[in-house]
Amino acid sequence: MVLRIGNASGFYGDRFDAVREMLTGGGPGGGLDVLTGDYLAELTMLILGRDQLKDPAAGYAKTFLRQMEEGLGLAHERGVRIVANAGGLNPAGLADALRALAAKLGLPTRIAHVEGDRLPATDGVLAANAYLGGAGIAACLAAGADVVVTGRVTDAALVTGPAQWHFGWGPEEYDKLAGAVVAGHVLECGTQATGGNYAFFREHDPKLFRRPGFPVAELHADGSAAITKHPGTGGLVDVGTVTAQLLYETAGAHYPGPDVTARLDTVRLAQEGPDRVRIAGVRGEAPPPTLKVGLSRLGGFRNEVVFVLTGLDIEAKAQLVRDQVEDALVKSPPAEARWELARTDRPDARTEETASALLRLVVRDPRPEAVGRALTGAAVELALASYPGFHVTAPPGRGAPYGVFETAYVPAAEVPHTAVLPDGTRVPVPVPARTRELEPVPEPDLPEPLPAGPVRRMPLGRVAGARSGDKGGDANVGVWVRTEEEWRWLSHALTVDKLRELLPETAGLAVTRHVLPHLRALNFTVAGILGEGVASQARFDPQAKALGEWLRSREVDVPERLL
Repeated sequence: MVLRIGNASGFYGDRFDAVREMLTGGGPGGGLDVLTGDYLAELTMLILGRDQLKDPAAGYAKTFLRQMEEGLGLAHERGVRIVANAGGLNPAGLADALRALAAKLGLPTRIAHVEGDRLPATDGVLAANAYLGGAGIAACLAAGADVVVTGRVTDAALVTGPAQWHFGWGPEEYDKLAGAVVAGHVLECGTQATGGNYAFFREHDPKLFRRPGFPVAELHADGSAAITKHPGTGGLVDVGTVTAQLLYETAGAHYPGPDVTARLDTVRLAQEGPDRVRIAGVRGEAPPPTLKVGLSRLGGFRNEVVFVLTGLDIEAKAQLVRDQVEDALVKSPPAEARWELARTDRPDARTEETASALLRLVVRDPRPEAVGRALTGAAVELALASYPGFHVTAPPGRGAPYGVFETAYVPAAEVPHTAVLPDGTRVPVPVPARTRELEPVPEPDLPEPLPAGPVRRMPLGRVAGARSGDKGGDANVGVWVRTEEEWRWLSHALTVDKLRELLPETAGLAVTRHVLPHLRALNFTVAGILGEGVASQARFDPQAKALGEWLRSREVDVPERLL
C-alpha cells in the first residue's frame, strides 16, 4: 500500500503552472494520491501580516486561490486530495474563498481547514504563529476533505498529516512518523530535490536543469519512502540532490517537530534506479513538549544608496564619498549605517561596467525621517561635488519599513490546534501524551583519515557539494561528498577552525559543526550572521542562499588520490 504525494510549490511565488503539471503528469497508474503546496516562509508571514493590516480579509496566498481555478477540477477528475499551508494568517478566509470558487465551478469539493496556530501578538508584533504538526490535517482528511488548507504548520506536516490518515499510524509510531518527516523535508522546497540549485549540475546534461520537474514521494506503511518525479519532466533525482535538500535549513542529528523528533543521523539513502532514491532506516523519538513560535514584527525603516565607482583610485573614491555623506548626516545620523565596497571592477577593462565597483550604503532607524530625505538629499547633493565619474545605480528613494523575525517556544498544550471539518465541525487536536526534551547526541566516531600524500590546491567545490539557508538570524551550511575516501578526508579537513578561515565573515560568531556519517556530510550552523533575519536585509545575501557556494569556491589542499 503506497501513498504517492507530490509537491507543487516551495514558496509563495513558485512556478504557477506546477499545480497543473503535477495533477496531469504521472502517466498510467502513476498519478498522485495527494498534492501538497508549501507557500510559507519566515519572510512570507511578514508580507501576509502587512497585507492584513491593509485588509483584514487578506492574509492568505492569493496565488494558490488562482491556481485552484483549474486545480480543483483536475483534482476532482483524478481523485487527488490537496493539502497546502496557503492559508497563512487566515486559513478560514481561504477556505471560504475556495468554497465560493467550487460552487462557481459546479464542483462538489469538500473544503476543510486547520487553525489555532495564530497566537495573541504582543506590542509591535504583526503575527505570532506556532508551528503545528500533521494531526489536524489527518483529521480533516479522515472526515472526507478533498482540500485542506492550513496556517503555519511545519513544512513536513504537509506529508506527515496525509501519511497518518492513509496508514492509520498512531501518535507514538515514532519511526514511521520520522520517515514521513524526512520525506516531507525533501519535498518541501520543490525542485531543490530534483536538481534545482544543485552544486554538481555541470556533471550532467545542461538540458536537464532548464525546467526541473517537481518531486514525488512514494511512502510505505513502514515509514520508508522513494523520492522520484513524474516521467518526462526535467531535472534529476539522485543521492546527491536528495542529500543536498536534507541538509537545507537543518542542523544536527535532531530534527524536532510537533509530531516527532526525527534522527537525521539515521537516514540512509540508496539509488534504486534512474531518478529514484530510497530513504530508509529513519528513527524517531517523542516530540519535544514545546512548539516553536515565529514572531514577525516591524523593525523600523531602512534605505540604501549604491554609488558606482569606475576606473582608477577605487579605494580613494570610496573614502571621499563616504566622508562626504557622513559629514552631511552628522547632525542627525541614523541609528545604523553600513558601508560595503564590492570590488567588481577589473584592470584595463573592455567595458565600463566591468571597470566599475559598487559602494553600498544601507541605513536603518526607528524613525522614517532619519532614513528618508536626510539620506537621499545628502547623496543627490553630491552629484557635482564628489569623486570623478559620480553616479548611482538608481535615484535615491524614501525609506521603507523592514521586518524582523524572531523565535520563541510555548508549551504545546497552550496552542489550540483545531481541525475544522468540511461540515464546519470543530475538532480539537490532542497534544502528544508523551514528550521528550532534546538532549545532546554523542559525537559519532570519524573514519580513519587518509594517509599522508601529495595534495593539489583547488576549490573545495571540486570535491564537495554544499547547500545553505537561513533560520531567523542564523545560517546553516551543509557540506557533503560522494565517496568513502572523500569522506575520510572531509571529516578531518573541514573543522570549525577551517571553516572560519575559509569564511572570514564568520569571525566572532558562534559556529557549530554537526557530523552526519551516513550522509557523508557536515552541517555547520553560524549564529547571528543574518542579523535579525531575512526581512531585515542585514547582509548582502540575506537568506544565506549562496553561503555554501562561497565556501565551495575557497581553495584548499585536496589529496591527489581523490582527483
